[in-house]
Amino acid sequence: MPTHDLIGAIELTASAAILVGALAAIQPESVARLRVAALLGGWFALVVVAAALQLFDPHIGLGAPAMGFAVLAPVVALAYAARRSPAIQAAVLAAPAPLLIGIHVVRVLGVSFVLLYAENRLPAPFAPLAGWGDIFIGLTALPVAWMVSRQASGWRAVALAWNSLGVLDLVTAIGLGITSAEGSPIRLILIPAFLVPLLMAIQLAVFYRLASTRPHARDTGGLARA
Repeated sequence: MPTHDLIGAIELTASAAILVGALAAIQPESVARLRVAALLGGWFALVVVAAALQLFDPHIGLGAPAMGFAVLAPVVALAYAARRSPAIQAAVLAAPAPLLIGIHVVRVLGVSFVLLYAENRLPAPFAPLAGWGDIFIGLTALPVAWMVSRQASGWRAVALAWNSLGVLDLVTAIGLGITSAEGSPIRLILIPAFLVPLLMAIQLAVFYRLASTRPHARDTGGLARA
């Protein structure tokens, strides 16, 4: 395995662990924390098994339809559940907005797309666009989270603009996943099939938090305490 492939696999595992751990940690009760960790861990394992069985390969498995379902179904299911469940809505409102923004720092792993594109192992325009887009969102996540936590001048407009760019970048990554599933390493399939839907759900949660007119004490300094 090439060195950067090994590094990429470590990055993916660490990023998944950070996201799962952060989303579990903000739950108010230990039972809820275990439930969230188990649900997300099971989802990750299911994607790994599907990729290992080559269900995303167009010649052996279902190809693009399977990848499209893997990307979109979790986002739709989570959005529907959040809309229908007052408990989930309360959990989103209780989550520190700076934390929901700051954990997007994991998207600096988009450097893997850029490296694979340089080696002609991923196609343009998706690989460079998704790669550099992720790097930008990842590098700016903590500064934006800091602005929100301090409620610095213009923080809401900056957060909305940043979140919109983040969603646009994830839409590009969805295209990358659907068009490049054939022959992709399992670790790259896990990005559009697990990380992208999870990050998209978190960004929708950020929009929901920013749109809320009710003040929340945890917004201020939430990143430091979470």
